[in-house]
Amino acid sequence: MDFNDTKDEAKFRDEVSSWLSANADKKEHAKDIYRPAEMSSEGESGESSALRDAKTWQAKKYDAGWACLHWPKDYGGRDATPMERVIWGQEESKFKVPGGFFEIGQGMAGPVLMLYATEEQKKRHLPPMAKGEEIWCQLFSEPGAGSDLAGIKTKAELDGDTWTINGQKVWTSGAHYSDYGIIVTRSDFSAPKHKGLTYFFLDMKSPGVEVRPIKQITGGANFNEVYFTDVKIPDSQRLGEIGDGWKVSLTTLMNERLAVGDASGVDFQEIFELAKDQDFNGDTAISNGAVREKLADWYCEQSGLKYTKMRNISALSQGSTPGPEASITKIVSANKLQDIANYGMDLMDNASIARDDETAIFQGSLLGAPLIRIAGGTDEVLKNIIAEQVLGMPQDIRVDKNVPFNEIPTGSKN
Repeated sequence: MDFNDTKDEAKFRDEVSSWLSANADKKEHAKDIYRPAEMSSEGESGESSALRDAKTWQAKKYDAGWACLHWPKDYGGRDATPMERVIWGQEESKFKVPGGFFEIGQGMAGPVLMLYATEEQKKRHLPPMAKGEEIWCQLFSEPGAGSDLAGIKTKAELDGDTWTINGQKVWTSGAHYSDYGIIVTRSDFSAPKHKGLTYFFLDMKSPGVEVRPIKQITGGANFNEVYFTDVKIPDSQRLGEIGDGWKVSLTTLMNERLAVGDASGVDFQEIFELAKDQDFNGDTAISNGAVREKLADWYCEQSGLKYTKMRNISALSQGSTPGPEASITKIVSANKLQDIANYGMDLMDNASIARDDETAIFQGSLLGAPLIRIAGGTDEVLKNIIAEQVLGMPQDIRVDKNVPFNEIPTGSKN
């Protein structure tokens, strides 16, 4: 691994840093986040303020040529190299800037449109996506099909050149403020489950689309149920061939693996600082050997993740593409987040139930960590990917692989 920038990369990094310094506030601490001026508490007003500020920042980046750097210039990008994209991310992470609304569109929907949409559609939808004017969501998971995505039942029927969609999606992040969505449906129930799927993009304001926010244990409502009742989609908005939706879905999922990286929240530094100050049987927690053993484990995990990412960055710098080992980052970081948050709450004992600056990040991380272990691929799915595609172990037995979908036994007779 080579941790040093090339001459061109160093020049690009200086250019990025100079622009960001002139247009954003630098973080004082690694975990500083952007807080809109109007966001005094969670709620509708806070959400709209956050979205408005995020759009303003994204538009500023776009106008200056810093949005979606790796995209072609014709579609709002900069034709930057993968390594330049990494450098931008490293430098931007040092500043308090708004975000959290455009990752699905720019990281998942955008790459799919570039591969499968018409040239007219690309020029219509990609620049507004890059500028943050239009937000996209991903309509994949269903109540009975999450990790087993190919088990979806949302139905698509073709009549002439128009499709009618009926069904339900769930856990759709940002559907309540999205303008467009990418959706995979079942168009042939008599084909094996991976063969009867068809993929589309649609306007989220289409008649028959109903979005219902799901209240989370953290108090937020970022996920949604989405219902489709006789929703009409023109065949021109189909991405890929009829029945070839699984292939298109894999393109989305591969980009999702890169978009869903480290789990954000408490990390080694936060638990280390807490252990130095927290009372533990009349002494500081860090004085206890068992506590130090835990800290050592998390430090090793943090270092392992750091150098795994460095390996991927080195591959990008040399023109290669990181492989399925990228799944390691999410599975390790999500479990580390949950363990650290839980341990920190235990160290604080009864004080952990109070809501202040010190406990808030531990509380939020503890409540949010389980969903991170599910979103973007469950622990079990990622372990299978690592076992099969990284370690070369035999695949799981899939007894329903070649069985027509409507003949697969279910728990219901209907």
